[in-house]
Amino acid sequence: LQTREQHIRREKATSNICTAQVLPAVIASMYAVYHGPEGLKRIAQRTARLAAILKAGLTQLGFTHGHHDSAFDTLSLKTGDATDAIAARAVQMGANLRKAWDSYLCISLDETSTRADVELLWRIFAGAGKQLPDFAALERSAPDLIPAELRRTSAYLTHPVFNTHHNETAMLRYIRKLSDKDLALDRSMIPLGSCTMKLNATSEMIPITWPEFANVHPFAPADQLAGYAELDHLLRDWLCQATGYAGVSLQPNAGSQGEYAGLLAIKAWHEAQGHAHRTVCLIPSSAHGTNPASAQMAGMQVVVTKCDENGNVDMQDLQAQCEKHSANLSCVMITYPSTHGVFETQVKELCQIVHSHGGRVYVDGANMNALVGVAAPGEFGGDVSHLNLHKTFCIPHGGGGPGVGPVCVVEDLVPFLPGHATAQASGSLPPLPLGEGRGEDPRVGAVSAAPLGNAAVLPISWMYIRMMGADGLTAATEAAILSANYISVRLAEHYPTLYASANGHVAHECILDLRQLKDTSDVMAEDVAKRLIDYGFHAPTLSFPVANTLMVEPTESEDLAELDRFIAAMIAIREEIRQIENGTWPQDDNPLKNAPHTAESLLAAEWKHSYPREVAAFPIASLRQTKYWAPVGRVDNVYGDRNLFCSCVPIEDLA
Repeated sequence: LQTREQHIRREKATSNICTAQVLPAVIASMYAVYHGPEGLKRIAQRTARLAAILKAGLTQLGFTHGHHDSAFDTLSLKTGDATDAIAARAVQMGANLRKAWDSYLCISLDETSTRADVELLWRIFAGAGKQLPDFAALERSAPDLIPAELRRTSAYLTHPVFNTHHNETAMLRYIRKLSDKDLALDRSMIPLGSCTMKLNATSEMIPITWPEFANVHPFAPADQLAGYAELDHLLRDWLCQATGYAGVSLQPNAGSQGEYAGLLAIKAWHEAQGHAHRTVCLIPSSAHGTNPASAQMAGMQVVVTKCDENGNVDMQDLQAQCEKHSANLSCVMITYPSTHGVFETQVKELCQIVHSHGGRVYVDGANMNALVGVAAPGEFGGDVSHLNLHKTFCIPHGGGGPGVGPVCVVEDLVPFLPGHATAQASGSLPPLPLGEGRGEDPRVGAVSAAPLGNAAVLPISWMYIRMMGADGLTAATEAAILSANYISVRLAEHYPTLYASANGHVAHECILDLRQLKDTSDVMAEDVAKRLIDYGFHAPTLSFPVANTLMVEPTESEDLAELDRFIAAMIAIREEIRQIENGTWPQDDNPLKNAPHTAESLLAAEWKHSYPREVAAFPIASLRQTKYWAPVGRVDNVYGDRNLFCSCVPIEDLA
C-alpha cells in the first residue's frame, strides 16, 4: 500500500513514488544469493587486504599523511602541491583519481581490483626513476587497516537462500525456478492499462552490456564521456522532435521524479517573474495519483477540478477554478490522452484558458504511446511534460524499473531544467543558458545523484528510436491505438467500454465496465482478473481509475493472433459468468471465485467444487499445449495488504 500511496491518498499523499527500482535491487540481491555470507566476507577481506598493501607501499614512497589511519577500501592521501601533477599522470597511465579538499587524492578499490592495479597506482605516485615497493613482501607484512573493535562477529545472511546456490549450475536452476513462477511477456500479453508493458527487443538491449557503456563511471571526466555526451544529445534532440518541446533533461530516474522536476521548473519560472505567490495547481479528478502527490511535494496547493460523466475534464468547472484562483494560479496538470483512455477534443481550449490566467500547462506524458508521431504536447499547448522511457520508449518496465522520466519544456522554461552542478563544472554536460537578465544559474538543481541520471539504460531508448525512425514510431502509435479499439469493439457485447469519444473510439487503452456483474452474479473485476491467470494471461489493471473495472492496454507489441487469444479468453470467462447467472454454478463456488487453480489443488484426491477439474485447468483446448500453472492459489488481496505472510523461513527462526 505504501508504494502505491499516490493512488490512494492523492492530494493528501506525502510521497509521489509509484514503483521502486526493483530490477537493480534484484540484481544486487542475486549477487548476495550467489556468493553467500562466506563469499561476501572473502571478497571484502581481499579488498581490504589490497587497500592495506596499497597504503603500505605508498608510505614507502613517502606519502605518509592520510586523511585517516583506518580504512576498508578507500584511502585519502595528502598530496599537497603535487596533487594536480599526480592526477594528470594517472589519467595518462589509464586511471582516474578523485581530487578532494584541494590537496588530497582519493583511491577506492573493490572486488575487481588486482595486484596489477595496485602496482599501477604505485607507479603513478612514484613518478619516473623511483623503485617500486615489493608487493609480495608487503602482502606478508602490511598491517590491517580495519580496527579490531569494528570487526563484525555477529551472523548475517542466515536465510537458507543465501547458503545454498553457490555454483553456476545451481544458481542457474534457482533463477529458472523463480522465472517459472512469473507470468511475463515471454509467455503472454501483459494488458496492463496505464502501464504500457511493451516489448524490450533484444537488439535494443544488447548495447547496454558493451563495456564502453556498462563500465563508465558516472563522474568520469568530460573527455572520457564523449560517447555518452553524443548519445545524450541525440536522444534529447529526438525526444524534442517527438514531443514538440524545445528542451529536455534526462536527469530524472522515474516518471514521478520527472513530474517533480517539471513542477519545480514551473515554480522557479514564476519566481523569476516575481510571482512566487503563484502556487495553486489545478488537477482534474481523473488524473494519475502521482500528479497531486508531486504538486504537494513541490510545495503547491492542489485544487481538484471536476470531470463530466464521460470522464473528460469539466471545462466549465476548470474555467471557474481558473477565474477563482487567477491571481495565484501556477499551473494545471492534465494527462493526455486522459487516464480514461480517451483523446479529449477540447485540450487546446483548456490550454488557452489556463494561459490566459497566467498559468502553465503540465501534460503528463505517461500515455505518450498514443501520441508519438500523431500529436505533440509542445504544439497543442503544453508547457511541460515528463516522459516514461520505461513505457513509450522501451527500457524495461517489468519488476519495477530501472526507470527514466525525462522532463521536457517549451523555450522559456529551458533555463529552468534540472542540472547537476558537478557535471556542469567538469564539462560533462553542456551548460544551460542563464535566465534572461539574471546573474545566477536559475536551474532547480540536481534531481538525481548521477550527472547523466540513469545513463546506463539510455542506449535502449536510443536503439529503439534509431531503428524505428519517424515512420516506424508513427506506425507503432497507430497500431497501439488500433489494437485497443479492436479489443473494445470485439468485447463490446460482453463487457461494454466505460468511456469513449463522441465517435465511439478510444485511445491506446480501454476501460471494460464489469460493475453490472456484481448484481447478476456477484462476480467482481477481481474475480475476472484472477480467472485470467488460469487462461494464461496477466490481468489488466484492476479498479483504476474506476472501481470494479479492468483497464486494457494491448500496445503495438502484440500481433492479431495474441489479441484474438485474449479476446477469446475474456469471452469464455463471460460465458462462465452466465453459468453463475443462470444458476448452474453457485455464486460462492465457481471457477471465478476459486481462481487461480494450482496444479496441487487439481491433483488432490478430493474435489469438492461444483464444476469439474477440467473446467478449472483447461477451460479452452489450446491451454493443453501451453498451460501456465499459477504457483499460488487464491489470495485475499485486502488481507495480504494488511498482513505480511510468506512461504519462506519464519522471521522468528531468523531472529
